[in-house]
Amino acid sequence: MPSIGLALGAGGARGFAHIGVLEVLEQHGILPSYLAGSSMGSLIASLYASEFTPLMMEKLAINLKRKHWLDISMPGLGFVSGEKLRQVVQLLTKNRNIEELSRPLAIVATDLQTGDRVVFKEGKIHHAVRASVSIPGIFVPYKLDDKWLVDGGVVDRVPIDVVRDMGADLTIAVDVAASPVSTPVRSFFDVIYQTVDIMEREIFRHRSVHADIMIRPDVGNYSSTSFTHNEQIIEEGRIAAQLMVPHIQQKIEEWRINNESQRKTDPVV
Repeated sequence: MPSIGLALGAGGARGFAHIGVLEVLEQHGILPSYLAGSSMGSLIASLYASEFTPLMMEKLAINLKRKHWLDISMPGLGFVSGEKLRQVVQLLTKNRNIEELSRPLAIVATDLQTGDRVVFKEGKIHHAVRASVSIPGIFVPYKLDDKWLVDGGVVDRVPIDVVRDMGADLTIAVDVAASPVSTPVRSFFDVIYQTVDIMEREIFRHRSVHADIMIRPDVGNYSSTSFTHNEQIIEEGRIAAQLMVPHIQQKIEEWRINNESQRKTDPVV
């Protein structure tokens, strides 16, 4: 069985589709050995690596109210301070470090001053997730050591090459922002988020890195900022993953056959 690397992409509320994807993969015995995530993908990946089941995450997504994680601040570097969210993640992950997890995890953020991609593979999970979800203009950038960090999706919306570099034989990517959002723009949050989303989409479209399997849930009809249709978004993740299961199984079988053939042809030392 090849080691599977799962890259979960940015997408705000649409990122709850990752939960449905994980549920279907588990049902078919397709378990990732490596996880990487950007923005909302980093939150789902960190919870999964912290031994939350898809069902537990679904209940959390449906029942967790905005007041529990959203803290509006005076306009300055952002409208949301993000401190409540950091505390929630700290509680859910039991204040653990990334390197303590049983399943290798990488979380992607962006250095606001240099534009460099920052990949967390150690340190507190809640610090890394708080940095990765910092949508520019909405969340206050996260100060960590000497860096100001923002949304990982700015430079790496779906961190495919990150999870491949971790050692995965096959990579599965989940892109929840592949299509333009068809919902109306109703607030300044929508304006900012959709502007960032357009830029991220263009950057990703021109990248040369591709996953072995790409899953794209049909979530374009749902706002990335509303968090009011989480159950439907999770279901779209299930539907998209189920459609790709035969293709994933085919890729796994092809890898197995090629690997066995390679072993037979390798010289005996």
